[in-house]
Amino acid sequence: MVRQQTQEKYAELALRTGVNLQKNQALMINAPIEGADFTKIVAHKAYELGAKDVHINWVDDELTLLKFKNAPEEVIAHYPEWKVKLHDMYAEDGAAVLSIRSTDPDLLKDIDPSLIAKANKAGAEAMKNFRKYTMNDKITWSIISIPTGNWAQKIFPDQSKDDAIESLWEAIVKIVRVDQDNPVAAWDAHNETLKIAREILNEKNYQKLIYKAPGTDLEIELPKGHIWKGGSAESEKGITFNPNMPTEEVFSLPHKYGVNGTVTSTKPLNYGGSLIDNFSLTFKDGKVVDYQAEQGEETLKHLLDTDEGAKRLGEVALVPHESPVSQSGLIFYNTLFDENASCHIALGKAYPTNLAGGAEMDEKELDQHGVNDSLTHVDFMIGSEKLDIDGVKADGTTEAVFRNGTWALDIKGK
Repeated sequence: MVRQQTQEKYAELALRTGVNLQKNQALMINAPIEGADFTKIVAHKAYELGAKDVHINWVDDELTLLKFKNAPEEVIAHYPEWKVKLHDMYAEDGAAVLSIRSTDPDLLKDIDPSLIAKANKAGAEAMKNFRKYTMNDKITWSIISIPTGNWAQKIFPDQSKDDAIESLWEAIVKIVRVDQDNPVAAWDAHNETLKIAREILNEKNYQKLIYKAPGTDLEIELPKGHIWKGGSAESEKGITFNPNMPTEEVFSLPHKYGVNGTVTSTKPLNYGGSLIDNFSLTFKDGKVVDYQAEQGEETLKHLLDTDEGAKRLGEVALVPHESPVSQSGLIFYNTLFDENASCHIALGKAYPTNLAGGAEMDEKELDQHGVNDSLTHVDFMIGSEKLDIDGVKADGTTEAVFRNGTWALDIKGK
């Protein structure tokens, strides 16, 4: 098992750089029961940093599966009001929220996709108010992962469970820079690099991005006033935090009515405990009009049927193929990692903060600016070493943004 000292460094990084926990601030942690030992380290560190309260919402894959197999449909399709009130209470108090996501990618592979879809939709509808706190950066929040047995063996199927967990720990520690002497300083430098990339893109102010790759021929319009973000973010109270660890992306939002063409996935998508793989989507005027998948097509259908907004895009993200996640050579079957190995886009809700003044707009105003709304937000990977992206400027001129999966713009030379 990875050393206690390394886990403590990771916990401190998640608290200092991830949610940037403040003195006398509450912390809510969503964590797998299998990761109880690490979660206790995080809680201990949080109190050392001055947290006034640490509340943990435990998740257990085995109990989740038991519920799907045995509970009545009306129970599975209902999200408890007490959970909604719990999250809203902590959000209203200005708590930081740290989510440790380590679900078995195959957990619900034998469960009826329609049942999973009903559960996901019920949860999304119930948590709509809480989601405003995170997607508008009203509070500080962050997502990290730690190894769990079934997830680790999905990545390393030829290893024993203990060895697979150890191998996954080694990969995660390197990718999130915990192997360095001062991970916090390493992240400060990394955030500065991403800041340069997003500043260049904001200066370019492209009107459209054109994607070309095997199976992909896609044009994405960007709305007037769009903003590229990436790396660290800033909360409503001015606190800097990192929503995702790892993160290698700079991202913005597409115009909800301005996406046309076909795009093909390059990595599996783990959605609600089921895998969707080798799939393609065809868009017309921003909406998915056709789709297919070699694996998980029924699950993809239910995702697209979540609501009207689920058939449109809410995010466009650029990630160079040489990112540490990509260079690991691993497929993680976990969006937090796989999206940082590859350029990606997201079906569903857009982040209002990616539009100038968007955080202060109501739903009608956001729609008028081309900002998509949905109960869901699902990233999927479309990048590879064969992806080319062109940017179209306001005057109609076109220039290379990505070639062969990496930056064609001089990001480091600014």
